[in-house]
Amino acid sequence: MENNNLVEKLSLQVGSFQEGFEILCKSFSFEEMVKNFLHLMRGNFIVSDIYAYHKKQNDSEWSLVASLKNNDLSDKSYLVDSNDLSINYLEKEKFGVSVTLPLSDKSSFGILIGSKLDKSEFSDFDKITLQILLQVFDSAHKSFLNQKKEKELVFELNEKVVQLNNLVDTLIEASQYDKRSVLFELALERMASLTNASFALFQIKKDDNIVQQQSFPPTFSVDDVLNSELTIESSFDFNNLSYQFFLAEKETRAGATNFNDLDKLLLDAITRQVRSSIENEFLNNQAIEKEKMEKELNVAASIQQRILPEELPLIKGYDLAGTNIPSREVGGDYFNTIALGNGKYALIIADVAGKGIGAALLVSTLDAALHSYLEFDLPLTKMADKLNKLIYKSSPPDKFITFFIALLNSETGELDIVNAGHNPILLLKEDNSIHKIEAGGVGLGMLDMEIPYEGTKLNLEKGGRLFLYTDGIPEAMNENEEEYSDEQMEKFFVRNNTSGSQEYVDKLVDDVKKFSGNAEQSDDITLLYLIRK
Repeated sequence: MENNNLVEKLSLQVGSFQEGFEILCKSFSFEEMVKNFLHLMRGNFIVSDIYAYHKKQNDSEWSLVASLKNNDLSDKSYLVDSNDLSINYLEKEKFGVSVTLPLSDKSSFGILIGSKLDKSEFSDFDKITLQILLQVFDSAHKSFLNQKKEKELVFELNEKVVQLNNLVDTLIEASQYDKRSVLFELALERMASLTNASFALFQIKKDDNIVQQQSFPPTFSVDDVLNSELTIESSFDFNNLSYQFFLAEKETRAGATNFNDLDKLLLDAITRQVRSSIENEFLNNQAIEKEKMEKELNVAASIQQRILPEELPLIKGYDLAGTNIPSREVGGDYFNTIALGNGKYALIIADVAGKGIGAALLVSTLDAALHSYLEFDLPLTKMADKLNKLIYKSSPPDKFITFFIALLNSETGELDIVNAGHNPILLLKEDNSIHKIEAGGVGLGMLDMEIPYEGTKLNLEKGGRLFLYTDGIPEAMNENEEEYSDEQMEKFFVRNNTSGSQEYVDKLVDDVKKFSGNAEQSDDITLLYLIRK
């Protein structure tokens, strides 16, 4: 009974954990993330003092990052050096808890938590909540590091792309007038400018004999470049000629030095642009790249469509229909009804966070795992736990799956259900009252922790109707950015209580499209509808 209470309380906290994760991920700095986390901690535990420390390396000292305090009790001696997560609950000390959390960048995060304001001990619920919050911080910190690296890379690439675009524009303009000498002169000038090279040299050779040569600046000695130890070069062959570019002596405040990897990449990129101008294939290359991307999207779409059922099984005594209407992009919606034998069927609907090839592949992973696990007749709660661990290991931090499954005993109408973070599934009873089947656990792949999934059992009486859907329906928008909404969807569900399953599916899709008007469909529309006759 106590464990059930813990699970129920934790289920109620899932939304706040996810909201806290999103707040932490939006932090602009590590210090801001820590401050937000401390506020999150105080909101969960109602404690007097919280101190956060950071240690960049194993051999460095702990430094105070932020604190929420009533009294200055900071004392780093309570922190433990550990390569693994360490949580110590202290008795009769000036702190209630000492935490050391190793982070993915090899640094360590330390927390000292003061006593609870009501002087009570930390309960089992508090301890589990603390572990979850630490997992949330660790995941958010990984996301923060990835975003930081991405921003740095994007900034650096954008800077270079701007410079390269200027070069491309100049090369195209020169090539239009067939001024090859101007083309090479511009290329040499830009190469030297972008890499801070002292000298730049261009040569065209045929059978190792120089047939053309240009330099920048034009007054330096060619031998000085070719004999220098501080050089990089790039070349290509076209029409029996060899085109070679040389850069010598990168200039810095401390004097001439070697070129770095980025300089070499830049030199090669500019060389390729020169080749494109000569071969007049620049625009053609862009078309090829675009065609390649379209093929990849088509592959992802075909993966998704192969996974979704072409036909749903006929269930004696029931009326079943479903559909998936993909948006312009490849989405991550999934639905299926799998016959298990002996009059039992698995009704499934799921939605992957995000779109594109990654989402399609994750749906493929889920589909394969479901068919495998269902063969072993595992309890749904245990199967959900296995799926959670599998999806967590198979997906990046920003990907997870909301998932609903119901095992139907077609003879009795009994439904064995697990809802892992998915939208509330709707059950319409014969008296037209709606029963909402809420979430019984977090989405698959959100947390790699032993968080038990809670199952439930219901009975689908004769005349009852079960409606499974993804958020593409209630979140469909019209041109005024107004949502179709859960309320409108539920009213439609009740109002159309005499329709057959396929008729209901068609009517609902038409109603959503009529509401959306000319607004672009931004998400997949996926639903599954079951009637017990």
